[in-house]
Amino acid sequence: MGELHVNMHITMDGVIQANGGPSDQDGGFEYPGWETPYRTAEAGAQIIADVQESDALLLGRITYELFASYWPGKTDPIGVAFDAAPKYLASRGTPELTWENTTQLVDAAAALPALLAAHRQIHTWGSADLLQSLFTARLVDQLNLWVYPVVLGTGKKLFPNGVEASRFEMVEAPRSFGTGVMVVRYKCLKQPPATSA
Repeated sequence: MGELHVNMHITMDGVIQANGGPSDQDGGFEYPGWETPYRTAEAGAQIIADVQESDALLLGRITYELFASYWPGKTDPIGVAFDAAPKYLASRGTPELTWENTTQLVDAAAALPALLAAHRQIHTWGSADLLQSLFTARLVDQLNLWVYPVVLGTGKKLFPNGVEASRFEMVEAPRSFGTGVMVVRYKCLKQPPATSA
């Protein structure tokens, strides 16, 4: 049985919006591209290694459209890996499947068990809205957080108010990079948090 790994670039106050730069979906957001000043070759090499670990992608519609407008045909290691991987687009609408080797999933949570039986490691990047349903159904196996030393005070968060209560367990020591960026990997536990009651 395969695993679902969620990869997310996140600020210290939990913001995940527009980390790489502005897009049509982020109109009015004050800090597009907040991740950019913290990039290093060492961190980039680790991201490439993470990308190459996966053998399929699961993406929400907005992230899919962003990726599909940029990555196809790119010859760098990430572009090659993304192009080669089967891509699963979670959408209840009628999106254009413009990226080769894409399959639409109308109900991603229902489809995921069969996909995990067919793949070793499915990765999700971005796709914040999709993640809420996956976390609620306790279908995420590992959460890989790229934490940046910045607080924005505004923007879409990975865990907004009202999300499902969850527990996580660190699977390895955090790794830090020269600009203060840190990657932290957590196993997602299937049980809700314990209480003292």
